[in-house]
Amino acid sequence: MRNLLRGLKNATLLWLVAPMAVSSPVPAGTEVDCSAAGDYRFVCGPRNAEDLVRVPGTKWIIASGLASDTPIYLIDSQDKTWQPLYPGDAPRAAQDMETFGACPGAPNPKAFISHGLNVRAGADGHSTLYVVGHGTREAIEVFDVDASGAEPVLTWTGCVLTPDGMQANSVASTADGALLATIPLHTGIDIGEALAGNNTGGVYAWSPGDAGFKLVKGTELPYANGIEVSADGKEFYVASSGLFTVGAYANTNPTRRLRSSGPLAFVPDNLHWGDNGELLTAGLHLESADCGDVPLTTEFKLQSITSCARPFTVWAINPKTLKGKAVAEGPANPKFSNITGAVPVGDTLWIGTFEGDRVAWRSLKPAE
Repeated sequence: MRNLLRGLKNATLLWLVAPMAVSSPVPAGTEVDCSAAGDYRFVCGPRNAEDLVRVPGTKWIIASGLASDTPIYLIDSQDKTWQPLYPGDAPRAAQDMETFGACPGAPNPKAFISHGLNVRAGADGHSTLYVVGHGTREAIEVFDVDASGAEPVLTWTGCVLTPDGMQANSVASTADGALLATIPLHTGIDIGEALAGNNTGGVYAWSPGDAGFKLVKGTELPYANGIEVSADGKEFYVASSGLFTVGAYANTNPTRRLRSSGPLAFVPDNLHWGDNGELLTAGLHLESADCGDVPLTTEFKLQSITSCARPFTVWAINPKTLKGKAVAEGPANPKFSNITGAVPVGDTLWIGTFEGDRVAWRSLKPAE
């Protein structure tokens, strides 16, 4: 048991520092090995595609870029190609002053870093994209996604700043436009406290007309990470990278935890709905003989983590019971590690990473 708990704490380090993860661009002229690895194939080029969402009713995937000088990416799930989506050469902006009048304006496109994503379907080929944004400010950035043409087009429409400039990790939305966001580390709380299993952050809520985000009392957790909302809006689900669980909560403030998955054998990160009503999460395995132990100190180097590949699991969760099963697993792969989440498109599963130069995909069809 002691070794297991130590492994749990070690693995937490990966997710505690993920918001700060950056990588250097591949030098011009460098040939990247994008060959398949077992069941997994890759779309190479997108850097630190930490989160993925599907544009509703289309073949398109939007991927964040958790690094400086990276755009929000657009991936064609059929052609297996990608292109920059935002900000591009001429970022579009049309602020919704009625809903987001308190927002100080569009983000600085030269310093924009994207993290967690959430998308909500609208009408006439439009949907709304919510992006955890870093850079010159900490906010949930809001975009209109127009997928009525040949390719989706993003137009920034507003933002909600996080309290005290704290870094959010993930965001979820409800049908009435309300938002829930996770903040893993409150101001003045360091990583060491999360490693000790103490509450370090929680879930914050905002509704149109509110002055800003407010803590949802009862959601204080050791590193609150991925978040999703039930279809009827009555519950929300939170992955705790410190407890290694996914919990279900009543969508009230104060809230109460309704049920929990119990400790998982990997570190759960992002949460998204699958096509069959299950929640999908993913993360690295807790123990790896090849990688060794990570020092239990705040003085560690991130490179010592990201340079050692670990196996990963994609996990499907029944929201009514929070019991789950593996839908995909992968061995340690030096070319693709630091797994953060997955999204299905038809019979193909797409997987992102907070530190890497590619997005993975694999077939979900049973082997013949």
